Amino acid sequence: MFDITITDHGHVTLAGRLDAAQAARAEKELARVNGPCRIDCADLEYISSGGLSALLITYKRLSDQGHPLKLVNLRPHVRDVFHYARLDRVFDIE
Repeated sequence: MFDITITDHGHVTLAGRLDAAQAARAEKELARVNGPCRIDCADLEYISSGGLSALLITYKRLSDQGHPLKLVNLRPHVRDVFHYARLDRVFDIE
């Protein structure tokens, strides 16, 4: 199961499993964010390469518009995925 919540202020909450089956939905939902973005991953249990892609597409779009994207509250095993993919060098991770 995967859930995504987006507020009017660019705060995003991801929960559950962001896998290939949910990546298109996540990308579509994240396309609604048009300013600075803070993504809370405290309840994100798993992320696949498809989920990473959805976040990268969002990061690039917002970065091109001059808006920051920050990932916060990553669980250790989710943080490891970003590290192994070397995306911890791309994303601002708190």
